[in-house]
Amino acid sequence: MSAPAASARETITYSAEETTAFGRTLTDLLAPPKLVLLRGDLGAGKTTLIKGIAAGFQAASEEDVTSPTFTLVHEYRGPRATLYHIDLYRVDTPRELETLGLDDLFAENSILLIEWGEKFARFVRDRDVEITLERVGENDRKIQVTSR
Repeated sequence: MSAPAASARETITYSAEETTAFGRTLTDLLAPPKLVLLRGDLGAGKTTLIKGIAAGFQAASEEDVTSPTFTLVHEYRGPRATLYHIDLYRVDTPRELETLGLDDLFAENSILLIEWGEKFARFVRDRDVEITLERVGENDRKIQVTSR
């Protein structure tokens, strides 16, 4: 049996508001359980996109979603899914990663949204969806969503 074909979707947003709005459109694609890898440089709009995803799942208001740069994991509970917004920017070793207990977060209703997950091969290998954000102007972002 062959693996299902990957699908890709690409858009350009021209403001933070448009990036957030695009995030709200991803709820069907991200139906749990999912492991989502978010790629992009600092300031590319990963957390801005997650604001829309969290709002789309009614797990948090856009204003309540902030970057977990120092706390590493934020949890948002909604009626259809529990979202875990994970930032691995400050995590450098497999040992540090292990101490976070991320495996304990996997459940039928969970969506793991992992920023900087590409630092660890297991997330690249195990991801269900990859979202790449690229700055193409002051406020413009090219967003590519690939699922498998």
